[in-house]
Amino acid sequence: MFVRGMVQGVGFRWWTRARALELGLDGHARNTTDGRVEVVAQGSREAVDALEALLRETPSTTRRPGHVDGVIVQHGVPRDGITGFVER
Repeated sequence: MFVRGMVQGVGFRWWTRARALELGLDGHARNTTDGRVEVVAQGSREAVDALEALLRETPSTTRRPGHVDGVIVQHGVPRDGITGFVER
């Protein structure tokens, strides 16, 4: 997922990591050079959908930092060997 808005320098990646870990997801959240945050999440379809819903939720009921203007989702094939969820 690519999240655009005011999402860099506000604790957004930390918040995303916390929600992903609560949902049992593996992957990462990292800043991109164009101001977006890339979120790569692996796990059950329900958990990934729940994370996407939290990223899109307006207003946020979980005190999401910053402001999200949009989320673009690109589905891919899960990769082996990824465990945990980290900020990059």
